[in-house]
Amino acid sequence: MLKHTKRLIAAAGVAMAAGAVIVSGLTAASAAAPSVSATEHFQIMAVSATSNPAVIAHGAFTGSAVDHQHEAISADTFTFANGSFTLKHSPGTGTHTFNPKTCLLTVNEHGTYTLGQGTGAYDGISGTGTYTLGILEIAARSGGTCSMTATPVAFQSLIEAQGPVHP
Repeated sequence: MLKHTKRLIAAAGVAMAAGAVIVSGLTAASAAAPSVSATEHFQIMAVSATSNPAVIAHGAFTGSAVDHQHEAISADTFTFANGSFTLKHSPGTGTHTFNPKTCLLTVNEHGTYTLGQGTGAYDGISGTGTYTLGILEIAARSGGTCSMTATPVAFQSLIEAQGPVHP
C-alpha cells in the first residue's frame, strides 16, 4: 500500500499540489509576476490520478497553470501562459488510512516548499511556504478485493499552499 500511496501523493502533486483538469493561461488582468514581495496562495486540484492537476494562484499575482510533477526529485513545475517556476517540496507528514472493505483511501498531510527557477515573467521569483494536502480515493476492485495497482474508480486531491514570494 505504501507504494500505491506514494504514487497517489505524487499524482496529487504533493508539493502543491497537486490544482480542474484542463487549464487556460493567465487572465488578462494578471499577466505579470509579482513586482513587490507579497503572500501568494496556490490551490491545486486534481480529479484524476492520471492527469496533471490544475493550479489557481492568487495574491501577489493571479493566474492559472498546469502542475507538471517530478516525483523523482520532489518538485513540481507550474506552467503559466507567460512563464513557469519550480516548487521543491518536503515529502509531507500526516495520516493515511485505507479501508479494505470499502476500498477508501484517505490522506491528510502537510509540509513546506521553496519556489524558484522562474522563466519568462517569473524570472528571478523566489519564495517559501507551507502546504496541506487532502486525498480521497476509491480503489478499483479486482476479484472482489481492492486493487492497489489499477486506476482508481474515483480520485480527488486538493492542495492549499501559501507563503511569501519575491520578484
